[in-house]
Amino acid sequence: MLIQNVVIVNEGRSFAGGLLIEGEIIVAVLEGDALRQALLQYQGERFDGGGGYLMPGLIDDQVHFREPGLTHKGDLSTESRAAAAGGITSFMEMPNTQPQTLTQGLLEEKYALAAERSAVNYSFYMGASNDNLEEVKKTDPTRVCGVKVFMGASTGNMLVDNPSTLQGIFAESPCLVAVHSEDEGIIRRNMELYSLRDDVSSHHHSLIRSREACIRSTEKAMALAARNNTRLHVLHVSTAEEALMMTEGPVRGKRITAEACVHHLWFSSEDYALKGNWIKWNPSIKDPKDRTEIRNALKNNRLDIVATDHAPHTIEEKSRPYLQAPSGGPLVQHSLLVMLELALLGEWSVEFVVNKMCHAPADLFRIRDRGYIREGYKADLVLAAKTSPWSVTPDQLLYKCKWSPFDGVSFQHRVAATWVNGVMVYDGRVVRDDVYGQRLLFDSV
Repeated sequence: MLIQNVVIVNEGRSFAGGLLIEGEIIVAVLEGDALRQALLQYQGERFDGGGGYLMPGLIDDQVHFREPGLTHKGDLSTESRAAAAGGITSFMEMPNTQPQTLTQGLLEEKYALAAERSAVNYSFYMGASNDNLEEVKKTDPTRVCGVKVFMGASTGNMLVDNPSTLQGIFAESPCLVAVHSEDEGIIRRNMELYSLRDDVSSHHHSLIRSREACIRSTEKAMALAARNNTRLHVLHVSTAEEALMMTEGPVRGKRITAEACVHHLWFSSEDYALKGNWIKWNPSIKDPKDRTEIRNALKNNRLDIVATDHAPHTIEEKSRPYLQAPSGGPLVQHSLLVMLELALLGEWSVEFVVNKMCHAPADLFRIRDRGYIREGYKADLVLAAKTSPWSVTPDQLLYKCKWSPFDGVSFQHRVAATWVNGVMVYDGRVVRDDVYGQRLLFDSV
């Protein structure tokens, strides 16, 4: 296939170009005379991009697709198709499913499920607990994205708070260690205090899941990583203070990296008044100044990538009173649109969006042959088109839970097409059911 009439956004440039794909692979990136010659001579199938932005497919390093065990909220089929409709061509999924992914056998069972059901490429984190260090040490760094450590409140056996176990994980993990960083003791004390109030609500969420809880836990994780020379990745940074702890510079070569999530870039504590539990996340959305500093840290390369922490719950679950409502929400279908909207508002450029959502995740996780538009790389691509403003409505959503925190929000781009391994899985209207992603592979050095 020859993709023509597009603006290719890749490696810091935007240029009128075209792309030649054979099977799963990009075989030529065309511009100038080479593009003109191809347009005259090419005899095969063509796709006209209508002048839209052609980007590498997005790589989301943090999602919860809920399978196995929690499939009333979402599953690998529904959520991966929502991801494809959002331009995400690769995801990395978390281990707090049921059963929790705490053995190599359970980990491989998730890969087998994804091979049958996922519309896009996939990887799964190995989960850590207080008592599975030997299983963690068996993780293959060329076939698994990382080890996930919950250093804050979680469910069941996944809270890791034993100091000797944490030391063992940071010292002996064969691959990157990704942490959910909140201090459990601080959160429990705050919860005991606020749960006594008659008026406790989502307005208090950022005080219960407080900035102090995040800061203390991240300091601890960074100290452990420095002591053990661990490849540490701090997930969903939510405070200005944590953002300022990170080192400026390109992601390549960093031993400690960190990410921003789209909800912390878009919402602030002022939005609880309107959105309530629908923007209840862990770590919590905090003050407008935190949002500003997270954006700034992303721009000056203290924060390295942008992800979603997509975590669907049912409408019934999120409609419960604050203390009973779960944290998390669905985001994969609109994360690119959020970042492009912020580009239109002057926060950053389209090239910046591609760097933080495509190139930098590929570099950070050392993903093989993806994340760039390059000859010889897999043809994972997304076409984004500038449109008249339109608003998110429930009937558009592909999530199983059928709601979005962006309900009613207006965007000025649409995802017009998504290709995974050279196959158009989404045509701007429908996600195909007969194509499947591949397991991500990684370079270990």
